[in-house]
Amino acid sequence: MSDQKEKFMREAIRLAQESAATGGGPFGAVVVKDDAIVGRGQNRVVPDRDPTAHAEVLAIRQACRALDTHELGGCEIYASCEPCPMCLGAIYWARLDMVYYSSTRDDAAAAGFDDSLFYYEFGKPLEQRRTPSEQLLSLEASAVLVDWAVRTDKVVY
Repeated sequence: MSDQKEKFMREAIRLAQESAATGGGPFGAVVVKDDAIVGRGQNRVVPDRDPTAHAEVLAIRQACRALDTHELGGCEIYASCEPCPMCLGAIYWARLDMVYYSSTRDDAAAAGFDDSLFYYEFGKPLEQRRTPSEQLLSLEASAVLVDWAVRTDKVVY
């Protein structure tokens, strides 16, 4: 591993330690572009009362604001732990080039952060999932998507 990669990962780990010491969860992340940190995040789920306030998501948000974009192609993310399914989804939506992580999902599970339910649930048919789903007003919603598809002034993402 290069010295730069170690430096960025140590910053993610430092953010995780700081977060845990100040009431957040033990997770930290940084987004890097051209060997410079452009976004930092710490787990803020409990302090902010926001289940989406994971370190990776907050680092992505900060990087997008800093770079004035909604896509982070050309960037990498360093996370103190293997990203959960929600964070991995955010990473894919942001189009990050690479994910580096330290602890594994098994390490997180041993500490009380078990994501295995999500992986298990995602593999089930909708009607068998723990949280029920029901489709409503599909024609009205589909019309919005059809209108979007033919727009010439849209920003594709």
